[in-house]
Amino acid sequence: MEDENIALNSVLGLELNRVFFAVRDTANKQKIIEFARDVLQSERPKLVESASPESPAS
Repeated sequence: MEDENIALNSVLGLELNRVFFAVRDTANKQKIIEFARDVLQSERPKLVESASPESPAS
């Protein structure tokens, strides 16, 4: 499941990047940045809760 989330986030990041550079208006770029920041901040608590300490390498 974690690999699927990483892959999905990578695809979404690439699409967001593509849209960002396709937009010429600076105000719209700022909205894209704010949206991405809001999404990342809303995901952060979920990531912290789901993080498990790694076991030492054997």
